[in-house]
Amino acid sequence: MMIVLAALAAGSGLSGREQWLAPTGGSGAGTPAAADPASALARLAQEFWDGHLDAHPVHATFIGLRRYDARLDDITPAGRARNQARLEDLLRRARLISEKDLGPADRLTRSALITEIEGQLAGLECGIDLWAVDPLEGPQVSLFNIEAFQPVRSFEEGGAMVERWRAMGPYLDAHVANLRRSLAEGKAAVRDLVVKAIDEIEELRARPDAEWALLKPLETPHPDWPEARRAGFRKDLTRAVAESVRPALERYGRFLKEEVLPRARPQERAGLINVSGGLDCYRRLIRLHTSLDLTPDEIHQTGLDEVARINREMDVLGKKVLGLGDRKEILRRLRTDPALYFKTRDEVAAKAESALARAGAAIPAWFGRLPRAGCEVIRLEPHEEKNSTIAYYREPAPDGSRPGRYYINTYAPETRPRYEAEALAYHESIPGHHLQIAIAQELTGIAEFRKFTGVTAFVEGWALYTERLADEMGLYSADLDRIGMLSYDAWRACRLVVDTGLHAKGWTRRQAIDFMLANTALAENNIVNEVDRYISWPGQAVAYKTGQLEILRLREEAKRRLGGRFDIKAFHDAVLENGAVALASLRQAVEEYIRRASAHP
Repeated sequence: MMIVLAALAAGSGLSGREQWLAPTGGSGAGTPAAADPASALARLAQEFWDGHLDAHPVHATFIGLRRYDARLDDITPAGRARNQARLEDLLRRARLISEKDLGPADRLTRSALITEIEGQLAGLECGIDLWAVDPLEGPQVSLFNIEAFQPVRSFEEGGAMVERWRAMGPYLDAHVANLRRSLAEGKAAVRDLVVKAIDEIEELRARPDAEWALLKPLETPHPDWPEARRAGFRKDLTRAVAESVRPALERYGRFLKEEVLPRARPQERAGLINVSGGLDCYRRLIRLHTSLDLTPDEIHQTGLDEVARINREMDVLGKKVLGLGDRKEILRRLRTDPALYFKTRDEVAAKAESALARAGAAIPAWFGRLPRAGCEVIRLEPHEEKNSTIAYYREPAPDGSRPGRYYINTYAPETRPRYEAEALAYHESIPGHHLQIAIAQELTGIAEFRKFTGVTAFVEGWALYTERLADEMGLYSADLDRIGMLSYDAWRACRLVVDTGLHAKGWTRRQAIDFMLANTALAENNIVNEVDRYISWPGQAVAYKTGQLEILRLREEAKRRLGGRFDIKAFHDAVLENGAVALASLRQAVEEYIRRASAHP
């Protein structure tokens, strides 16, 4: 969630718009030099955000800023170098602004700006995207997802879509070039992930263009457009897919089969520790995702401790609900009893919708600040569902044109446990991701970048915190659903063990899968996809438990010091009122809440 894109926007080489589209233009003006530290910081924060949107045009479209719709990120070596130079210059200038000359709010912005820039630089310098093959968010998935958040409402937006779709061919070729250079340097992807990506490409190739998500925009009739313009848009978008996307996708698939697969790393060497410079990169990625200087050994041990604690809870609840005293038997029953699983795709979606509705009705008693944006349940598209995770969330468009969306995977419903569905819904929608992210977007009086970027440990830690909070709120339907809550908590604890095991301790892919099979009730197909996600996104998985444990510690500290003055609504508002900040900044925010509450009986 909330992963910041890591490449630079393409700045040239795109074809002009067709005659059916009237040309548009725009202009920008410079900002005068700031005369004081606060003004200098505000100007620098805006400069960073403007540059970020230009460097990541797909992210701009995703959050509803449509002036970048015609471009894709520039992933060429030259584009990456420009992006890195821009970020290094911004970081240098941000550090020159003295913290002691700023007020509390501006100090928070300075810290958030430095944290964000350092994180983006760490991603660029590690360069995992240059050699990794990702079945979850690789171009064979991510490019096909763009249409879901790029609606065409005008002639101009239609023309921008045609240009972006045409750019997909060169983008795929640039991705191939990056992978080929990395192979020459001895950096190769993991075989199991390459096989999955090839399978995804083959499934796309087997379907006609008309069934691809990229042509779904043609289903919108646009009755207000003259017929000539509708025909022009239909013709140009269809040609972009047929002449640019499909041939490039086929080239990418051949390259993976002929050049990458024979040299791919086996599952026995799946982690970063097996790549030159990988262990140092992994430590940087831990810092990026947690905002803390934690060692892999510390994280690994925390995970083992948490797994043991949650397993004890599972033993007690499993005996109560299932009448079984042995945890292996509990997990076997949870995995094999057909009555505990969905039968149809519609059942999966209906359960998600009912849980979301129940949570939406309950939150006013637990939160003072509520988001204006709504949230809806959406099913994953066929091109991504087979190898995707169980679910994910996409934030609303700030202009109100799109609500928050809870994407649920309905593929193979007989493998989707009923008892996990509620915990999943509360994590991904309300009171989890949607509540936190929509509130952040709607904050006023803060730098714009703070509404749309942030630390993974905050974002994911909050969502994991809310799975247990949902139990306090009375949202779980039965004790069986609480077993799902415990299984999910164990899943995130396992991530601490498995992620560090893979990338810092030399674990095999099979070893990681077996550990999760022994310590969660997740179905094996979900565990396999999860482990492949940890291989693809090193360090991201350790953020969940790290953030959750910090929020829980802060809540207990506030309750201990405030006693009867502790107010859960005020505590939650204090946690959410600054956006997705670093955990050190979160501690400061809660400390300020404690100070305010102590001063007002």
